[in-house]
Amino acid sequence: MNTILLTNLIKIRWIAIFGQFAAIFFVHKVLEIKLLFFECILVILLSVIINFSAFFFQKKDKISDEKVFLFLLFDTTQLGVLLYLNGGILNPFSILVLAPVIISATYLKSSWTVFLSMYSIFLVIIIKYFFIPLNWKNDFIIPELYNNGLLISLIITIIFIAIYAYLFANSSRKISKALSETKLQLNNQKKITEIGSLSAAAVHEFSTPLNTIFLILNDLLKEQIFIKNKNLFKDLTLLKSQSERCRDILLSLSKNPHLLKDNFFEKIKVENLVKLNFEKFNTNKVLKISFKENSRDISILYKDEINYAFGNIIQNAIQHSKKIVTVIIFRDLKELSIKIEDDGDGFSRDIIDKLGEPYITQTKKGMGLGIFIAKNLIENVNGRILFYNSSNGNAVVEILFKVSILKT
Repeated sequence: MNTILLTNLIKIRWIAIFGQFAAIFFVHKVLEIKLLFFECILVILLSVIINFSAFFFQKKDKISDEKVFLFLLFDTTQLGVLLYLNGGILNPFSILVLAPVIISATYLKSSWTVFLSMYSIFLVIIIKYFFIPLNWKNDFIIPELYNNGLLISLIITIIFIAIYAYLFANSSRKISKALSETKLQLNNQKKITEIGSLSAAAVHEFSTPLNTIFLILNDLLKEQIFIKNKNLFKDLTLLKSQSERCRDILLSLSKNPHLLKDNFFEKIKVENLVKLNFEKFNTNKVLKISFKENSRDISILYKDEINYAFGNIIQNAIQHSKKIVTVIIFRDLKELSIKIEDDGDGFSRDIIDKLGEPYITQTKKGMGLGIFIAKNLIENVNGRILFYNSSNGNAVVEILFKVSILKT
């Protein structure tokens, strides 16, 4: 299902209908140029009937590509008939044959646009040779060379506009879809963080009542009345074992720091952020972290955007590395630089300049959105991200933050 709304198509057709009525009336009544007035009115009335039918019988506002194509095909045909009745391609309004092609190229699949463009070209060729001439009232002689040139120019314009509109619209659709995916991923990351906060709160809140339960159970298990009564003693033992299980579950939650977001994570050391994401995705690779000059122990403001972006980039480095992922951290007076380098084959020449765009990937497994998402998230917090190959031919992703992101 595309994003074209039926109401928009209906509104556009109403504009065309009123424009056609006005043009026919003005030419026939004001300019007094003889034309097939009633035949033209009947053709326009057919559009009126189609528009009313679409308004009353189409229940959903969003319609399928097939129905949109049929709407545009009808509009092209209706315009072709009007041009046939009014001078063919010599009619100044023949340029309007481009309108349905532009809409198709902007919103529909390429196959529909190709078909509609070919049909429009076929229609233009037909009405070039077969049409009812207008009575211009004055001598109006068109050289055959100009007439042929007009036909060729219309055909070229249809092809050019179709390709032009499709390429730009397709690029816009891809970016829009990728941005939607970015928002979805970030929302998922925030939900995970919120769950972590709830886990931390649960560990804290349940620990006190659990300790109280353990103290009471231990005292009860020492009482002779329960020791002598085997059934009660068995129940108390079971109750204690289940309480211990609850304690173990809470402890396991507290041992997953990447799920927790408490005051500790209001700021986090850059090296810890790197390690946290490396351990999350690593299976058998080695992480090496080095610092330039006095850049150790730098803390950065914790943000979901930064954490998720680091995760995407480090995961990508792990996937393409052979054995080692190297991270170099450096801070000067203006910026914090984090270079993430893997010992793989580096970025290929054909995509290195396109990295950061949606659906660009070196592998067939992914969608090519990871780097795009990371780039947008980093830029959302006023950072920058660079992609290049090192002197050794290894892939390097350098993340740059202004010092304002640091918390000292």
